[in-house]
Amino acid sequence: MSSTPAKPPRLTGEALRAGYESRRVLDGIDLTVAEGKLTVLLGPNGSGKSTLLKTLARTLTPSAGRVCLDGEDIHRRNTREVAQRLGILPQGPSAPEGLTVRQLVGMGRFPHQRLWRQDAHQDARAIREAMAYADVTDFAERSVDALSGGQRQRCWIAMILAQETDLVLLDEPTTFLDLKVQVDLLELLVRLAHDKGRTLLVVLHDLNLAAAYADILVMMRQGRIEHSGPPETVFTSAHLKQVFDLDAHVIRDPHTRRLLCVPSLTGTTPIPQVISGVAHG
Repeated sequence: MSSTPAKPPRLTGEALRAGYESRRVLDGIDLTVAEGKLTVLLGPNGSGKSTLLKTLARTLTPSAGRVCLDGEDIHRRNTREVAQRLGILPQGPSAPEGLTVRQLVGMGRFPHQRLWRQDAHQDARAIREAMAYADVTDFAERSVDALSGGQRQRCWIAMILAQETDLVLLDEPTTFLDLKVQVDLLELLVRLAHDKGRTLLVVLHDLNLAAAYADILVMMRQGRIEHSGPPETVFTSAHLKQVFDLDAHVIRDPHTRRLLCVPSLTGTTPIPQVISGVAHG
């Protein structure tokens, strides 16, 4: 009785080395992105998080190793085919001045369009559903550059949704956003993974938000992956010290049961007491 061959992982990096000009950043990275989950890349500045994301997305060519998309070297696929399977949201994307939200979201349909074959009905449906899921329908006709930072990020995510790819890579999507907006955005990404079956790889800086929302944490240091797995096994005091040189306690929030890191107070300077506007040391 013959067995059906197992499907290859959607996205993998094998022995990746990459960098910029003469500076190597990635030093032999092996990574298989977990399907249908939210994977978060963590690490100090310069650890290679964004470089790894760009290499996996084919915007940066590795000097060694290879990236495989559905079992094939990603560089052997044409750009349109890759864009139909994989979406990327880089750091700080910018839209042309005056572009409306609907027009921006519609740009996600470009990989599916041909000069001789366009499906206006299919495009309209995808745009409408993407805007509704990202909660940007109410300002569909407004200019993107007139929106708040959080609203703009939702519009860019809607564009990726309109692209209708199963794989989405996002580079620091919460940077410079208020905490409430960051939380709302991460909850949207979690729903995409858990409810829609999308596979997401996200670069984040905030340790506690990463531990709270990631299914898989990948900790990087000096161009290598030091630890990878569920937050329960990766987000530990020892690993935070090793990777970030951070002295911290890891505890569970008593209400949500999510993991939190609390930096250790090592200073010995007493906190001044303020009485009637006069500071006393």
